[in-house]
Amino acid sequence: MRQIILRFVCLTLLALVPSMSTSQSLHDWVDANCEPCVPLMAEKTGAYILERGEEALMARAWLTNHAQASIEVQYFIWSTDNIGILAAEMLLRAADRGVTVRVLVDDFLIDAADRSLALLAAHPNVWIRIYNPKHSVGTSTFERIKNAIMDFRGINQRMHDKTAIFDSVAGITGGRNMADEYFDFDHEYNFRDRDILLLGVAVKDMRSNFDEFWSNSLSVPVEDLLNGPQEKVKAEEVQQRFDELHAYAQDPANFELAIRNAIEEMPTQFPLLLQSMPWQEVRFISDDPGKNAGDEGLGGGGASTTALIDALSTAQQSVLIQSPYLIMPEDGFELLQELHDRGVRVRISTNSLASTDNMAAFSGYHRQRHKLLRAGVEVYEFNPHPQIQTDLIERYPALAHKNPVFAIHAKSMVIDDELLFIGTFNLDPRSANLNTEVGVLIESEQLAGELTSSIERDIRPENSWLTTSDYNPDSEVDFGKRMKLGFLNLLRIDPIL
Repeated sequence: MRQIILRFVCLTLLALVPSMSTSQSLHDWVDANCEPCVPLMAEKTGAYILERGEEALMARAWLTNHAQASIEVQYFIWSTDNIGILAAEMLLRAADRGVTVRVLVDDFLIDAADRSLALLAAHPNVWIRIYNPKHSVGTSTFERIKNAIMDFRGINQRMHDKTAIFDSVAGITGGRNMADEYFDFDHEYNFRDRDILLLGVAVKDMRSNFDEFWSNSLSVPVEDLLNGPQEKVKAEEVQQRFDELHAYAQDPANFELAIRNAIEEMPTQFPLLLQSMPWQEVRFISDDPGKNAGDEGLGGGGASTTALIDALSTAQQSVLIQSPYLIMPEDGFELLQELHDRGVRVRISTNSLASTDNMAAFSGYHRQRHKLLRAGVEVYEFNPHPQIQTDLIERYPALAHKNPVFAIHAKSMVIDDELLFIGTFNLDPRSANLNTEVGVLIESEQLAGELTSSIERDIRPENSWLTTSDYNPDSEVDFGKRMKLGFLNLLRIDPIL
């Protein structure tokens, strides 16, 4: 019954609270609605796993609408699609009411026009910085080619972090970027992803990590990148852009009424969530800006890599992992073999050739698949049309006629049914050595049990294929895709996968 209540709570997650004044901070609101939570927040961290895209969206929306002092957001991808534009508009409204908004986005896959970034950054309460700008923002084609030739490691060293922090009280981290497909709003391809909502001590650690990245020389203010005369903005042009964003968000065609109602009109259930949320020690793990010194070329590891290896090494009975990409370094195989030899059951949920969004990464896994199986790993490859999508995607009936592909993007792990990880780290060389990563390690039988149930449901026969030495589901795709895989297998680019 408690799980039913919690799930209902999160579907109405953080809905508009009539008693909350516009001047009340999130900390004051928690104090007023859950008095025992305040002393707990000073010493421990409350956590709630966000499994569904819509609940993760509503959590961010409500917290953005009710933050009163500061919002910090850090993403690898921020698209200019429906979700990306709505998120920008919500942050703009927060800035309008005096909230300090800081946005840090990686340069590699950003698709916002330079002019749009310049206009948004013109708001007196909005600051935007771009991490490691060697590819997109303010970079000419010539500079891009030069960087690729002269600084190959540099252009491949990305900030893969995903965090959102509200009034230094609440934080969200996990696999989701800011784009349609991470919140079940794409009509052709959506991700089975996972975030975690945090309150308490770990949020302060998240904020400290954000500040470290924000002040690092790799994070460059937009205005420093776009300082040419063509980017000079006029007040009327800025206001016009703001008006366009607000109008876009008010259009029912862009922001579905059902979701708006869930955020703004449903009676609050958040106090029940606070009172039911488990509180424990939560370790926020993160890399330094730049990941490592770069002395080992495309290798070198990092703090997040070490933390996860150390956690895995403690396993005595079982390891359950979910990762969209699965490419092990040699010492990774040694660890897996060591776990197997001492009787630890290792199960991994990953994408199939039919579901993957990254063919190059799948090629790295494809070459290692038999070695993984020989090491005793049980491998489950996700079906692109699993039965589970009708449960996980709240708005699936509206998408069913498009028959969208559903692919794993969650990065999670459970060790011995009590230690869990949720974050941004993929099981691949890029996460291990090049990209900065974040996540949380939590010792909690309750949360570990919830996460285990979730992943075990994903690997049921109706949702995933069990891959063995005698069977794999590669034949489920057409000949052309298998030919492309064969070509990628020849490239041998594992260090950057």
